[in-house]
Amino acid sequence: MAERAGDKGTWAPLFALAASFALPPFSPSPPTSTVPSLSAAPLAASLPSATPSSQMAPEVDELVGRPAPDFAATAQDGSAVHLSALRGKAVVVYFYPKDETPGCTKEACAFRDAWDALAKTGAVLIGVSADTLDSHKSFAAHHGLPFLLISDPDGSIGRSYGVPFQHYHARQTFVIGHGGIVRKAYRRVDVTQHAQEILGDLAQGY
Repeated sequence: MAERAGDKGTWAPLFALAASFALPPFSPSPPTSTVPSLSAAPLAASLPSATPSSQMAPEVDELVGRPAPDFAATAQDGSAVHLSALRGKAVVVYFYPKDETPGCTKEACAFRDAWDALAKTGAVLIGVSADTLDSHKSFAAHHGLPFLLISDPDGSIGRSYGVPFQHYHARQTFVIGHGGIVRKAYRRVDVTQHAQEILGDLAQGY
């Protein structure tokens, strides 16, 4: 018993030293992230805002609002056509690729079928292509076209309106108001409804 008591006395300082290094009771806590949090507001502010298509301003052709480029030519019926001399009337100048082709014939015949309503507006309708006057005469006679057709063989009239030309004109139309100012430009044309579009424009009193 004395030996055991001595042993206990020998080890007592070591027990006290170990107790001084005891760890506190474990208490779990959520980890702390070192990555900075992203705020939704600054992120949204950094993104470009999308404007609904219904609120986007329609593209305005650069020719609209400017004086219509002047030109002089002879029509298929032999009459002289000088744009500046038509000041005081609304004028519709439509460029088309070629006489007697399906799309051009459909477009011309649609203007013919709407002619009574077009004529009541007092507007002058002028068709322009690179075809010869003889071709225009045959085209007008074949389909009973009551409006003017003029020839622009080198595309110079068309180019003054920004109409592409490679041996033939792109299909485009321009509505010119009474004061000689371009009021509407159609750079794309649907021949199935174009005559009605033009009637709608002329109804606005250009």
